[in-house]
Amino acid sequence: MTESIDQLHQLFQDEWEYRLQADPLFATSTGDSRYNDRLPRSREEDFATFTRALATFRRRLDEVERGELPPAEQLNYDIWQRLVDNELNELELGGYRLPLSKMWGFHMAFAGCYLTMPFNTVDDYEVYIARLHAFPQYVQDHIELMREALRRNFVPPRVTLEGVAESMRTQLVSDPVDSVLYQPFQSFPATIDEAQRSRLSHAGQAAIQQAVIPGFQAGLTFVREEYIPAARQTIAAAELPRGNEFYAHRIRLFTSLELSPQEVHQTGLDEVARIRAQMQAVINQVSFGGTFRQFIEFLRSDPQFYVQTPEQLLEKTALVLKRMDGELPRLFKTLPRLPYGIRPIPDYSAPGNTAAYYFPGPGDGSRAGAYYVNTYDLSSRPLYEIEALSLHEAVPGHHLQIALQQELSDLPLFRRHNGFTSFVEGWALYAERLGLEVGFYQDPYSNFGRLSYEMWRACRLVVDTGMHALGWSRQQAIETMLDNTSSTLLNITNEVDRYIAWPGQALAYKIGELKIRALRAKAETALGSKFDLRQFHDVLLLQGAVPLDVLEAMVDRYISSATAA
Repeated sequence: MTESIDQLHQLFQDEWEYRLQADPLFATSTGDSRYNDRLPRSREEDFATFTRALATFRRRLDEVERGELPPAEQLNYDIWQRLVDNELNELELGGYRLPLSKMWGFHMAFAGCYLTMPFNTVDDYEVYIARLHAFPQYVQDHIELMREALRRNFVPPRVTLEGVAESMRTQLVSDPVDSVLYQPFQSFPATIDEAQRSRLSHAGQAAIQQAVIPGFQAGLTFVREEYIPAARQTIAAAELPRGNEFYAHRIRLFTSLELSPQEVHQTGLDEVARIRAQMQAVINQVSFGGTFRQFIEFLRSDPQFYVQTPEQLLEKTALVLKRMDGELPRLFKTLPRLPYGIRPIPDYSAPGNTAAYYFPGPGDGSRAGAYYVNTYDLSSRPLYEIEALSLHEAVPGHHLQIALQQELSDLPLFRRHNGFTSFVEGWALYAERLGLEVGFYQDPYSNFGRLSYEMWRACRLVVDTGMHALGWSRQQAIETMLDNTSSTLLNITNEVDRYIAWPGQALAYKIGELKIRALRAKAETALGSKFDLRQFHDVLLLQGAVPLDVLEAMVDRYISSATAA
């Protein structure tokens, strides 16, 4: 048994080390600073090399006698296998050949790279400057990759590229000190003397002038003159090479279950009908005399639901989360040590971005998690969505789950820093509903916002499968969201374009939440008065983000154990 365990752990360690070297940005995000002077190589041949290495690691797993491992190590074995098999399938089907959209892309990852890097010593600044100088090669690699992708008919939908050129153009500053990437040089730690500060500042300006700006200019020229003109008018993943196979893989990848597009679509329709009835009950509660659509338009247009400044939006968001911080011990036995903060989404990405997102800390406690709030176009940021949105992205949603997972020191590193989207997003949607149990959503409009967010995730099942597998148009998807949610047109349009650019990812939320709610109901029924919500949440969270079938087996064992006790 010991030999098999050692063999398994050595495999995990070797594959993890190789992954960090292959992707220095990922290494930085985990708190490993050894490769902070580098950027990943991203050409077709680089992905081929990575695929071969990953396949070699995967063959090594078959040499480990799983039956000789204790249960905890068998779970590590199974989860590593599924993660690697998913990644190998993604690589084989070419998902990496679409590295750019208006929501994200290599250019945005680089523009925010300083946020995950330490700046405590002169060496920290030196390696950052080296990373800035590596940017032109990083851009050229991606240009080569996208040119080859076009030759292979991996052509992005044009609508997903709207705004990409502008997001690159904003980086072409006339003075390097105005670059977002100059931020670390605006404030030095006290341990760095004035002479070094001056030297490093000048070196940073030179790197931005000589490497960063030319890199963005090269990317902008390619996108504007080659990539956007070659983009397709169609939107479906089915239009890609092996498109139907690719979308089926994406459903498995993001739901961790074997589901057909038709099954997912029908689940969405059923949920839409159920949630719509609850939304109508709230409309009746506030004695609104018009139709459902008129009520939605009232929510989207009445000034009472909107603020005038970004600061007001951030303040109201902070108040909601500070209230929830005080309620967490009622819901959880185990809480993460790492705190979180609230930040506005950067200006260069805000126009095409979603309402909010969470950015985790590195896992070593050196930097807090961050809840990013979109303060662009305040007429699209209604107050009645703040409670549900904040509980999803921060606590008890993404921050609580991800930070806690990173602190599970008995898990291998790959499980602390990776996981399954259906669990991560399913948990966050489930977390929105937990607010009902500790006094949130007292205002009926806020409760309608919660239901609208749940409806949003139900509609995702309908429109994602509709657009990628069932022949729906983009406008049909937008109209479905407009008809059933209270979200604004800008948010809905950005979200629909996100689903087009990221096939299958939007399915994870509702599929995961439905499974978690079903498992809770199962435990409550089986245990009756023995059911302990705080203990149940420990069962869900203290093994990290696992596949939904694995989660079900874990809950079944908990029920058996609690029943016996």
